[in-house]
Amino acid sequence: MEIVQAVLALVTACVVFALLARRAKLPYAVILVLGGIALAFVPDLPHVTLDPELALAFFVPPLLQASAWRTDWRAFRSALRPILLLAVGAVLFTAACVALTIKLLIPDLPWAAAIALGAIVSPPDAVAVSAVLRRLPVPRRLVVVLEGESLVNDATALVLYHFAIVAVVAGSITPYEAPGDFLFVAAGGIAIGVLVGYLAIAAFRRLDDALLDTAVSFIACYAAFMAADALGASGVIAVVSAGLVMGQQQHRVISAESRVTSVVVWRFIEFILTSLIFILVGLQLRGILDRLAGTSPWELAGLALAISAVLILSRFVYVIPGEYLWQLVRHGRLPRGHNTFGEALVVSWAGMRGVVSLAAALALPLDFPQRDLLVFLAFTAILATLILQGTTLGWVIQRFEVQEERQAGIPSQEATARRQVAHATLAEIERRAEDVLEGAVARDLIGEYRDKARLFHGVAEGSAQAELEARLRIRLAALRAGREALLEHHRSDGLSDEVLTALEMEMDLEELRFLRLLGAAPKG
Repeated sequence: MEIVQAVLALVTACVVFALLARRAKLPYAVILVLGGIALAFVPDLPHVTLDPELALAFFVPPLLQASAWRTDWRAFRSALRPILLLAVGAVLFTAACVALTIKLLIPDLPWAAAIALGAIVSPPDAVAVSAVLRRLPVPRRLVVVLEGESLVNDATALVLYHFAIVAVVAGSITPYEAPGDFLFVAAGGIAIGVLVGYLAIAAFRRLDDALLDTAVSFIACYAAFMAADALGASGVIAVVSAGLVMGQQQHRVISAESRVTSVVVWRFIEFILTSLIFILVGLQLRGILDRLAGTSPWELAGLALAISAVLILSRFVYVIPGEYLWQLVRHGRLPRGHNTFGEALVVSWAGMRGVVSLAAALALPLDFPQRDLLVFLAFTAILATLILQGTTLGWVIQRFEVQEERQAGIPSQEATARRQVAHATLAEIERRAEDVLEGAVARDLIGEYRDKARLFHGVAEGSAQAELEARLRIRLAALRAGREALLEHHRSDGLSDEVLTALEMEMDLEELRFLRLLGAAPKG
């Protein structure tokens, strides 16, 4: 019973802290960690100890697969160069800088342990970044690069982390073995992930059931991770590969009901797991500090400040000169008339650390050299980036004018797509109008579909946005009036709950469609 009460209490804390973050307009990870710290020092609250293997194997796979699943593959592929330069180059550079710093400050610390710390804190987490970027008129290419980086950089960091752990356990890894091992770990992870992804797709084709499809998607993420881990490959790369395969195939093999259901379920799971890991880390700080009681608080503060500063500055050192060097090599001159510095600065500042770093820190073996100190340094570095960068990224974007003018109303790409859909549906109705049996009904529908095709053609051309908004507002008001009539009928005439739920679901989906379209346009 105690474990049930503990879980319910943690979930309740997740909700409360998320609401506080919304009111404070801060990244909710910041409030969650601070809340966890506050709870850790509540008198008589039991100490929380999280199993190291559970931290990585339970929390990370679903969070990585969720990100991979919704990745825009075309945009990702078009921005592959900057994504890989950040996800591989910046991660390795940052890890090296952090490892060198901690080794200089603590000479007795083994190199493998120093590299493990570097690997833990090197990958930025773009969850909070995305939340900020989507509220501001930032160029789409920057959003693609930052979100793509967060998808791949975890794999780079955790492969390096894996080698550091193995080096501590085995004593060392010879340099000539590392490249071959890295290729095996990476290639094996990709192969296993792709295989699991296609097996899941085959299951989706046969099941055709929303609940079972969603269950299979969860099984797939853990199956990819565990199978790769058992074979000595990268479980992280396997999960990302499986997520990419399923995300790209979902549009053809998964039913509409399954897609709607899975989105809701996965969003809930992401929220719960992300919130829990941040709170659990905050709760463990008390125990970590107790075990570090023999170390001077000033020494701990100095180490934390040094690692956090190196972590933040190393990304600037890598990104800004690298961008100017690339422009010089590519064009033979430095860029003119383009805000290269501002964009590079935003990419550098968008380096908040998050869930994967926390889980990796907690997953260090209990007998790892200086484990408590490394977890403490990782924790303080993550907290520093979340508070300093997470709360000021919006100001940096506006201050350095890294913005683009956005078209009012529905974006042009979406409007063009809607025009294509409207013309295709109209063509099908007109074809059916020639049918002997269905022709009369189809001819009755032609006027409605011609009007829709005309409207979206005008929206795509930029001349019918106001008409579309007026129609949506009228339809939304009519829909809500219809829902009130349905509820009154349920109360007065004994309409069954089963029928009420079915009709209400139809109305809810239609209302969400209207609200999304109105949300894409300025509300007047």
